[in-house]
Amino acid sequence: MIRLTRLNHAPVVLNSDLIEHIDTTPDTVIVMTTGQVFRVLEAADDVVTRIVEFRRRIWERPSIQGED
Repeated sequence: MIRLTRLNHAPVVLNSDLIEHIDTTPDTVIVMTTGQVFRVLEAADDVVTRIVEFRRRIWERPSIQGED
């Protein structure tokens, strides 16, 4: 899940797995696989960065004490 800001400054949390594509027209428009559309303040590159950071956190392996 990633946190973004709608054009009216209301926060929104999106499931990044459901993002179909992101357009810049000049607003950032996120189209979900469900057909729902979100217009957000963040730039498309920032949205992609947040998705990558979120997925890294999910896939990071927790360190185990005593493991080399």
